[in-house]
Amino acid sequence: MSDVRSTVENLAQRFARAGIASPVADAELLVGAVCGWSRGDVLTRAFMGTELSEPQTATIEAWAARRENREPLQHITGMAPFRSLLLHVGPGALVPRPETELVAEWAIEALRQVPSAAPRAVDLGTGTGALALALATEVPHALVWAVELSDEARVWAGRNIAEFGDDRVTLVAADATTALPELDGTIDVVVTNPPYLRESDVPTDPEVSVHDPSLALYGGRDGLRDVRSFTARAFALLRPGGTLVLEHGDDQSADAVAIAREAGFRMVTAHTDLLHRERAISAVK
Repeated sequence: MSDVRSTVENLAQRFARAGIASPVADAELLVGAVCGWSRGDVLTRAFMGTELSEPQTATIEAWAARRENREPLQHITGMAPFRSLLLHVGPGALVPRPETELVAEWAIEALRQVPSAAPRAVDLGTGTGALALALATEVPHALVWAVELSDEARVWAGRNIAEFGDDRVTLVAADATTALPELDGTIDVVVTNPPYLRESDVPTDPEVSVHDPSLALYGGRDGLRDVRSFTARAFALLRPGGTLVLEHGDDQSADAVAIAREAGFRMVTAHTDLLHRERAISAVK
């Protein structure tokens, strides 16, 4: 049998050779996922010299081989953390990113300020349902519509909404640029992480370029096609005084601000992430 410490060290070395950016973290998270432990538990058990069972070792090895081939760790474990949630994820849906948690934060704050017993929010292009469910779970009196065009992504969104949505999140199969016309002028907050990569900006990491769906990544030749159309749809959905929160690429802030103003929004604000990069805007109708 192998012990936790030597297994994590061996995996980290293998992952580093495979070009994985965070080999130690991935090794610890993989072992934890197999054994049902938190990352902190893994560190504790490594210090204590805990031995792994043969079935645990066999599963770790099978998963490690997949990770060495640059399959996303979240696809292997089937789960991805997002704020307070542990979401079901897999092929066909964009894996939720840590930077999008800040987008959720700004949308949650806007929704909390709505003077209504049942504030309304829409997530355009929901993917796994991450943003919609963050709003619904952290603003527990809100009603949320989660719009997704992709059949594959809706499978994951549906699982997550069934688990966490508390019957207040409605999954809508529709194009985000035309969805929910019956709600025009009634929504308090629209949040969205639209596709914003330029067609020429193919990511170098196989986890993204091979495994993330193109529909969720690429926003046309200039990367702004969906920023424009999602912003326009948000303006129609929002009531006067309603708020749009939109994620964009770290070189697109000025364009996103201009697009929002051209669509009719006022009080457009650029927001920075934890690395002080401008990664989102908020705008008031």
